[in-house]
Amino acid sequence: MMLAKTIQDALNEQIKIELYSAHQYLAMSAYCESMNLPGFAYWMRIQAQEEREHAMKIYDYIQERNGRVVLQAIDQPITEFVSPLEVFEKALEQEQAVTADINDLYALAVREEDYASQIFLQWFVTEQVEEEKNVGDVVETLKMSGETNEALLLFDSELAKRENEE
Repeated sequence: MMLAKTIQDALNEQIKIELYSAHQYLAMSAYCESMNLPGFAYWMRIQAQEEREHAMKIYDYIQERNGRVVLQAIDQPITEFVSPLEVFEKALEQEQAVTADINDLYALAVREEDYASQIFLQWFVTEQVEEEKNVGDVVETLKMSGETNEALLLFDSELAKRENEE
């Protein structure tokens, strides 16, 4: 069964959103690298890779449903930040926005009675809970640390241990 045009268009928009997120995380990684925080940079780089994988998951799904992938231009990411805390606060805002987009996409699949897309999108709904928690935990830790040099260096080595889950 072919995708409804409304679902196809919304999924193509979501690919753009996921690729923008990947681009933004890579820009955040570059910023952290410039601040001599390789652990923070590594964490962000893995996050960028995950976002690209999410985009490709949607890309493949559109193809499987005999739809047409239409790639769109992505905006330039934010490249300047005041601190590592701001980087992660912006990342949390971004994850919350993606969650809202996924929820809207799921609601569209419900309205369109596209059960296959609802099942497919369930993975993303669950994934966003994890994404928001992971970024939110880092925000809270940075707030507690006061972002002293000592705390940042310790936390940097902790973030460097992140494993690529996907």
